[in-house]
Amino acid sequence: MSVSLYYSARRAAPLTEAESSAIESVVAAHSSSFPYDDEEGLYLYELPDDGSEERIDGSTKMPSDFDRLMPVVSHVLGSVNELRRVLPDAEWSVHMDDIDIPWDEAEGYDLSRVSDEDEDQ
Repeated sequence: MSVSLYYSARRAAPLTEAESSAIESVVAAHSSSFPYDDEEGLYLYELPDDGSEERIDGSTKMPSDFDRLMPVVSHVLGSVNELRRVLPDAEWSVHMDDIDIPWDEAEGYDLSRVSDEDEDQ
């Protein structure tokens, strides 16, 4: 059974040229610094030009090797944090399968807060 990290951003306004360029820069920087050639990294889907409000949509399949899991999650979430800062006015959704990953303005997306919230419930 595989687990994936999903990330998306929605807003009514289309991307500006500057935003599109910044997104491309984040993706390029992520690709060049990703630690594993044989694992899936940040992956953004090509969005249809159908008038939808989806501005970013993507996913990453998590490695089954536990030693690689946290470095991949950390790297991908770091990239998603950068993407969110490019589009701060969008409505963001980041989750690992059915577990929502909360946003913290200072820290960004971080799995460690998921377990903290689970303990509080």
